Amino acid sequence: QVQLVESGGGLVEPGGSLRLSCVASGSRFGIYAMGWHRQAPGTERELVALFTKDDRVTYADSVKGRFTISRDKDTVTLQMNSLKPKDTAVYYCYAYDYNDSQRTHWGQGTQVTVSS
Repeated sequence: QVQLVESGGGLVEPGGSLRLSCVASGSRFGIYAMGWHRQAPGTERELVALFTKDDRVTYADSVKGRFTISRDKDTVTLQMNSLKPKDTAVYYCYAYDYNDSQRTHWGQGTQVTVSS
């Protein structure tokens, strides 16, 4: 069973920066995809950034040029720059492991609030 432990998040002013990190454990053969989703109250959970085992990187259009995802083995980091109030949400670490019986895994979530 894959487990995800997140760190980071907090309160920042518009234009500020935060860095989120997530460490996965329990994967037997390696995780195919790791990344981040976010969800604001009253909205659907949406993809923010994704990094696959074969080095494919995907960003949401709304964060492209401001956020950078990186990955080292089972650790994924999201550097968030030029933050805007609309970035306020709970950010969830995500992992997809097709060799695991559950396949899809989520972290507990970390709050990011952008406000002046």
